[in-house]
Amino acid sequence: MLEKLFKLKENHTSIEKEMIGGITTFMTMAYIVFVQPAILSNCGMDFDAVMVATCVASAIACFTMAILANYPIALAPGMGHNVYFAFVACPIVASILGDKSPVEPWQVALGAIFISGMIFIFFSFFGLRERIITAVPASLRNAIAVGIGLLIALVGFEWSGITAPNPATYVAMGNLNSPPVLLSLFGLLVISCLMARHVIGAVLIGMVITAIVGIVTGIAAFSGFTSPIPSLKPTFLKLSFSGALSIGFLELVFVFFFLDLFDTVGTLIGVGEKAGFMKDNQLPRAKEALFSDASATVVGSLLGTSTVTSYVESAAGISQGGRTGLANIVTGILLLCALFFKPLIATIGSGYDMGNGTYLYPVIAPALILVGCMMMGCVKKIDWEDYSEAIPAFLTITVMPFCGFSITEGIAFGFISYTILKGVTGRSKEIHPIIAIFSVLFLIRYWFVFTK
Repeated sequence: MLEKLFKLKENHTSIEKEMIGGITTFMTMAYIVFVQPAILSNCGMDFDAVMVATCVASAIACFTMAILANYPIALAPGMGHNVYFAFVACPIVASILGDKSPVEPWQVALGAIFISGMIFIFFSFFGLRERIITAVPASLRNAIAVGIGLLIALVGFEWSGITAPNPATYVAMGNLNSPPVLLSLFGLLVISCLMARHVIGAVLIGMVITAIVGIVTGIAAFSGFTSPIPSLKPTFLKLSFSGALSIGFLELVFVFFFLDLFDTVGTLIGVGEKAGFMKDNQLPRAKEALFSDASATVVGSLLGTSTVTSYVESAAGISQGGRTGLANIVTGILLLCALFFKPLIATIGSGYDMGNGTYLYPVIAPALILVGCMMMGCVKKIDWEDYSEAIPAFLTITVMPFCGFSITEGIAFGFISYTILKGVTGRSKEIHPIIAIFSVLFLIRYWFVFTK
């Protein structure tokens, strides 16, 4: 049955590899179970209800991607999207609604996400996002993969404490004598050694060993196995459609749509390129994958969480052999299990409190750093001798990690510079019309954002 449904032999994989891939992806993204409610509770949402909504919406999205598209690309509320939701969108809504409004700002923001998701579904039927994937030139596709790798690695360095903030240079070496940093370095060494020896499941094994050492040394707090499942009632179907449709909030709908569009396209291209899913410059079953992503956003808003999108951490599971939707089924099941095993998942996914308002994630961080290493291979496929290809690729790669951890911004700089450089070198015929159109839209967006 599993062979017929997921075509394991055709994809040169096995049930064992898919399980390892699915577990690895879950462990690298388990932090979202705790980070998401922590962020959204800042705008008045119920912490426990958001946690349940996050687990359920993510699991449904993973199952949908698995069945419709047969890809091991997990989905969950996007980092960056949740920050925009809580700290930008909700304050904007609050300033417009005033203190006497019968609805909360977060309800209106959820309504805007629902509408943006429905627009996504509409465009999925016409293949708009699928055409965008096909239109992206090879140099930018490979650059997106490398940029995502650097972004993931930088997150890993920050979450490990190896990289620390510095007012003069922005980043500096962290305190290597700190216990969580030492645990991160230990995990990095263990996983690196296992990978160098080509051990199957190297990332997963290394994370488990790191977690055990963390528990023994008291760095990772073991707080039990199970706990009751909280109620979803405080956020379920609490979104406000009428508020989101008012003229003052159309900007929010557009921004949520734009961010999800290019984060999803960027993730599918980047992860797909690295995993070898791209065939003849196209992603097979792209329409199904994009529909899965769009429907996940709608479901998430109904349950009570911000934009659900494809996760770059899926690259960790893919690096460990995940090649089909079966890995996503495993990830989805584990997300549902997290509802019952909240204390156990917290041992791996929750952070180490540094006492100054920051948290480190020493069990997860080493895996993210080495996933970045795995994704660097695509850099050799870029034509570095042709500057009309090299410069857009370089900007795509560097803007993603260095300008707000944003896949969308990296794609924007890549599209715009590609269009300009091909134009000034007399090679405008190489510019796909879709790339040109979105370059103009990106420029309009920047003008609108930075001139307000």
